[in-house]
Order: sequence, then structure tokens, then C-alpha cells
Amino acid sequence: MKISGIQKLTLLDFPGRIACTVFLSGCNFRCPFCHNPGLVFGSPEEISLDEVLSFLKKRQGVLGGVAVTGGEPLLYRETEDMLKSFKDLGYEIKLDTNGSFPDRLSRIIKNGYADYVAMDIKNSAKAYGRTVGIEKFDVSPILKSIDILRSSGIEYEFRTTVVDEFHGDAEMDGILDMIDGCRNYYLQKFNDTGSLVGSIGGSSNLHSASDEKMNSFLEKARGKIPNVQIRG
Repeated sequence: MKISGIQKLTLLDFPGRIACTVFLSGCNFRCPFCHNPGLVFGSPEEISLDEVLSFLKKRQGVLGGVAVTGGEPLLYRETEDMLKSFKDLGYEIKLDTNGSFPDRLSRIIKNGYADYVAMDIKNSAKAYGRTVGIEKFDVSPILKSIDILRSSGIEYEFRTTVVDEFHGDAEMDGILDMIDGCRNYYLQKFNDTGSLVGSIGGSSNLHSASDEKMNSFLEKARGKIPNVQIRG
């Protein structure tokens, strides 16, 4: 497990909490629109867990939560022990995940090491492999993680980064079928930062969805899910 950094204060990453954000390096996906290639392929920066724990001990009573993101935090078995160490200090935990490690996710929830989970829904089942950059990707772990969260009893959200080349009406219909019965769903508009996984060695040739498309997806989702918003 490699901790690549810590944002010492965030009012956005953990809804309703004053928190910090811990970044883990490494990911099993290669989404071409991902804007964190340094974290996906491995950041040269590294800080120790002891450094993070020392910071958190000093901020007890000031910060209420820790958001853990990546990369993909559940890529590592050690992540569960790290979350436990944060909980032992009295912090609430938000975990970001791509949903590809359902057994680890389930164990973390059952042990009470996550209070809020944000899971990325990359696309419809048929389009998942193309969207995550893995040919013939098996979507069954994603579906299992969705079911785990829907029945977990903890706070959670699903979210999709909408890319014009990847997401149309058919894909959105497929996504909504996958997450039917969920509580909260967020649509995030892709923006080309100029540093994307898919642009290494050239241009990504990916584009933001129009406001018209975003609003169309918003209305489509509102027909099935209680709380749907466009974020960012």
C-alpha cells in the first residue's frame, strides 16, 4: 500500500463533515478520461502511515472525518487495517472505490470501518470494458458491489463521470437499470485537464458532454432515483 499524499482540509470530499483526504496510489482500471494518471500509474511521492496517524492525532476534535481515495484504495488488503486505525482515533471514514473488489468492500462495511462509500459507475454493463480500458472486462464484481451498498444501511452514493464519446441515452438507460433502487446518484461532467490517462503520448480526443445532454440525463435519472444531481 502506497500513500501518496494528504489534503489536510476539505469541506467537499466528505459530505457533511470537516475532513482531510488521504490519497492512495495505484489503480486496476485504465479509464482514458481519468485526470489522475500519477495516482493510477504510481506517484513518486510517498508518505508513511505513521505520518498520517501523527497528523490525525493532532487534529482530533478539529476534523471529523477522513476521506480515503485513489487510485483505487481497495487494491490493497492493508487498506482495511488503515481504515481501522483511523476509526480507532475516533474519525468517520468516507471510502471512494470503483467497486471491483466487492469482498473487501463487504468486509470493511461489516466491520464498521466505513461510514460513507462513494462508488464510481463507469458505464452500462455492455460498455464497461471499453470505458475502463480493459477488453472483455467482467462486470460481475461491479454488480455485486452495487448490491452490497444498496443493502448496507450506511450512507453511500453512486456517481458517473459523463464523457461525450462514452455516454449516450442507451448507456444511461443501462446505468439506471444497474443502480435501480439506490438513494443518491451524481452526474459529473468530464473536463479535459490536459493530463489524462488516455492522453499519455498524444491527445485523448475526448470531450465534455453538452449542458443539454447533462440535463437530459438528469431528468432521465430523476424518473428512477430520489436524489439526483449534477456535480461540478
